[in-house]
Amino acid sequence: MRRILITGGTGQVGTELAAITWPEDMEVIRPTRSELDLSSVAAIRAYFASERFDAVINPAAYTAVDKAENDCADAFAVNATAAAALADATRQQDIPLIHVSTDYVFDGAKSGAYEIDDPIRPINVYGASKAAGELAVRTGNPRHVILRTAWVFSPHGGNFVKTMLRLADRPELRVVDDQKGCPTSATDIAATLAAITLRQLDDPAAPCGTYHFVNDGATTWCAFAREIFHQEEAAGGKVPVVHAIPTSEYPTLARRPANSVLSVKRLSDDYGIRPRPWTEALQDTLATLRDQKMKGTI
Repeated sequence: MRRILITGGTGQVGTELAAITWPEDMEVIRPTRSELDLSSVAAIRAYFASERFDAVINPAAYTAVDKAENDCADAFAVNATAAAALADATRQQDIPLIHVSTDYVFDGAKSGAYEIDDPIRPINVYGASKAAGELAVRTGNPRHVILRTAWVFSPHGGNFVKTMLRLADRPELRVVDDQKGCPTSATDIAATLAAITLRQLDDPAAPCGTYHFVNDGATTWCAFAREIFHQEEAAGGKVPVVHAIPTSEYPTLARRPANSVLSVKRLSDDYGIRPRPWTEALQDTLATLRDQKMKGTI
């Protein structure tokens, strides 16, 4: 029986990873925080001293972008120090570590899509902590895959899609229209992580390194919101008027990259993974949320 450890099992991606139908010879372990406290290096070391795995998937992260500006130590503890401890533990067990990172390692100043090898220049604490985590994984375990993603949405947890639906009763909304990126389904991220993990387990020559995964197509937060409501209107939902505003009219504690578009070319070349359009992935998420609402589970 092959054993896979998944951290952050209650997050958006972790929840979707748990829903995947894994091969019958595979046991998926999703420890609670009390079982594996990622804020403690000692706890991570103790956990791995008593457990053996065949691979580790690490989607766990400190993701409160604005809170991180005044909570630097905690952000780095989970996003960087824990990543370093996981890299060390997986290297000692000689197993692959598949680590999830973010578009926020870039400064957003580039006009086109970011390639894997573009220089990283984070502009907020969250991005800096994730960049440090990448470096720790990259140097700590040669058997690693770092998967950067962006603008994650799902039927679970907190995300932009669920926020827009919560605000749908308002007659008007003002949404930033000068930040560009690729909305990405947590379901599709999980499927990609699973495919990478299985390839790493089955093929000793499977490529390692850093990759990008986002759903196909770039948009702005404003256009994203309008598409959410366009699809909801077709299903009989409420539709507010969405006004485009510049970032300067929606100040936040942490700066955001103006451009978060990521190129997935290397992932397609090395793993044959070709993302579907984000609008299609959004349809599935909205359908799930409507179904949950009808069943009273949300």
